[in-house]
Amino acid sequence: MKKYLATILLILVLTPNFVFAEEPSVTAEQTIKDQVFEAKVIEILAEKTITREDGSTAIQQNLKLRGLNRDFKDKEFIFNGISDLQVMSAFQAEKGDKVVVAYSIGEDGAGTFYVTDFVRRGYLYLLAIIFSVVIVLIGKKQGFKSLISLVLTFVVIMKYIVPKIAAGENPLFVSIVGSVAILAVIIYLTWGFKLKAHIGLFSILLSLIITGLISVFFTKITELTGLSDENAMFLVGLSKTAINFNGLLLAGIILGTVGVLDDVVISQISSVEQLSTANKSWKFRELYKSAMRVGVDHISSMTNTLFLAYAGASLPLLLLFNLNSGPFVNFSQIINNEAMATEIVRTLTGSIGLMLAMPLSTLIAARYYIMKQGSAKSKTQNSN
Repeated sequence: MKKYLATILLILVLTPNFVFAEEPSVTAEQTIKDQVFEAKVIEILAEKTITREDGSTAIQQNLKLRGLNRDFKDKEFIFNGISDLQVMSAFQAEKGDKVVVAYSIGEDGAGTFYVTDFVRRGYLYLLAIIFSVVIVLIGKKQGFKSLISLVLTFVVIMKYIVPKIAAGENPLFVSIVGSVAILAVIIYLTWGFKLKAHIGLFSILLSLIITGLISVFFTKITELTGLSDENAMFLVGLSKTAINFNGLLLAGIILGTVGVLDDVVISQISSVEQLSTANKSWKFRELYKSAMRVGVDHISSMTNTLFLAYAGASLPLLLLFNLNSGPFVNFSQIINNEAMATEIVRTLTGSIGLMLAMPLSTLIAARYYIMKQGSAKSKTQNSN
């Protein structure tokens, strides 16, 4: 808990999004330790509108709160959120809102409260329920399988990948093993334990290995450290073991590529299967070329999807560079920045792995279905 609180306090110091206040009515309770708890806004005591340097405005508030859990359950206290500091953002609540509060005891023994966030957990659960209902109603049996796959994917990430990386193991190796486990769950739930599923898993595994090798090479020659993300910086010193941040970057690339690889490979193998069934007289070359024409259209849209996904996640970074670009900051200097270079390497290596997965899976699937057709013809001839 102390590590968790230390992280919160570090964020508050580095990015002063919130203001704080001491509460004289509870300073007598010196036995209460540093902690994070939830509280409910029971009254808005005062409000003040501040104007930031860029001309935008925000509202600061003094709030009367009642603790909902832990040592402050049912206790009332005041959060003095009005400050003369020009904060980047201000916390604006309404009566009845539930908020997260961090409590810390200073060197003088006085307790300090920080309102750090809203409690939004209930709404997230509601959204998850709506999502689950919609996917099952529309997808029916396959939708239910997809939902199970999603849950198991979350379990693999939270129970295997994250703990292993936190324990100091190689993030790239852990992410590949975890990704294979995730893909095995998805593929075998979708298709069952069949040779078709084996082909899909093998194709994706090959593509992941290639993507991993390309990522290792380019993160090495571009000297990417994995520390350009401020979230990674907060991990420094919090773990009992040294975290390989370069490996953590590579693990992120692998996990980010897995989802689209799964989509491309499964769709491509299904296309080969359908073309083979509809055109039983085709030979390997004809089947492969026809399936590739379908795959090229798919891969074009998926590459753009991958780029937009990364661009959307990096939009604040792109905006930051745009706002800070002076007369001596040109395009080459911007892309040379590690944060931007990281996103470029992440996008392009993932896209290369995605593009290579399509011909690989098509080649393997086409060879399998041609052999299957040949075997079926031989059996028919022998029976006659």
